[in-house]
Amino acid sequence: MTYGCLASMKTRPGCRDEVVSILLSAVDGLREAGCDVYIVGLADEDDTTIWVTEVWKTKAHHDASLELPEAKAAIGKAMPMLTGEFTKREVSVAGGLGL
Repeated sequence: MTYGCLASMKTRPGCRDEVVSILLSAVDGLREAGCDVYIVGLADEDDTTIWVTEVWKTKAHHDASLELPEAKAAIGKAMPMLTGEFTKREVSVAGGLGL
């Protein structure tokens, strides 16, 4: 089955928009790396939480994407603006609209 990842992260106050911009700037090349869905969402209940929903052809594709120079640069740029509070759920994707 297709690999999915549902993750959240908390930013330092006032940093969410900049982190979102970094996350969205990193989408170039994701499709070629095996990504079918990459969605960055904002929590309505606070102004520091970001949700990222990803669907990949395989977990290996996802893991390999984290080694791309563009991904490493984006992660390095965003990390100082994050609090270190993360959640992550890995799922097997059975299907859905757009897949």
